Amino acid sequence: MLYQTIQYIKFLIKSTNQHGVHSPFVYNLVTKCFYDKTYYDAYKHILNYKKELLKNKSSIKVTDLGAGSQVMKQKERSISAMAKNAGSTIKKAKLIYRLVNYFKPEAILELGTSLGIATHAMRLADQKTKITTIEGCPNISEFSKVNFKKHHLNNIDVQIGNFNNIINQLAPNNYDLIFFDGNHQKEATLEYFETLLQTTNNDSVFIFDDIYWSKGMTEAWEVIKQHPKVTVTIDTFFWGFVFFRKEQMKEHFIIRS
Repeated sequence: MLYQTIQYIKFLIKSTNQHGVHSPFVYNLVTKCFYDKTYYDAYKHILNYKKELLKNKSSIKVTDLGAGSQVMKQKERSISAMAKNAGSTIKKAKLIYRLVNYFKPEAILELGTSLGIATHAMRLADQKTKITTIEGCPNISEFSKVNFKKHHLNNIDVQIGNFNNIINQLAPNNYDLIFFDGNHQKEATLEYFETLLQTTNNDSVFIFDDIYWSKGMTEAWEVIKQHPKVTVTIDTFFWGFVFFRKEQMKEHFIIRS
């Protein structure tokens, strides 16, 4: 936690808002999506789903295939504790909703379903988008799958297993948005990034969760920023955005969101 606190102070010193942005593409994204103050009806459903999870005192046995939780180390965890400590925050869920609403991706890949809060938000943003979501823990995956059905969230392909094995099979597909929210380890993150590069198009966006989770994750973020196929990146501290737009000059932004 000390590492994250120090990095956040550095972020606050370096970061700017839309007034420090000279790229029309990034300026529009920041002003029309990041800073969009519209109250969408879907927010109520996202909030209610999170409240439902926080009230759920039942427990499930958890299999951690990645870095695991920094807060919860026990193998059997209550749904309410997971929703509080590991699930997407309401702020993040609202932003992922706005991002899907803004970009209108035809196909989304999510690495790390968890309790399905972000998946829930993405589905509400666009009913037509095909969502594939991967979860390493069979029990968590089954729990989320049941909840998607309960809340009438359709067209979600839930995959269970090791990310590496599944994304190697999925790599021939094309994805407009990939949300990396599972294994928070440097080597694994870079491996997923390299494998999934072949699924991108000019308008694709990669979103990396918790780029300051650890020194290793920050190092992975720095390597990704320098990749020759990457043109634009946005560091919002809790998320890192990566774009591959050939018409853009290579530029890195640090934005308060």
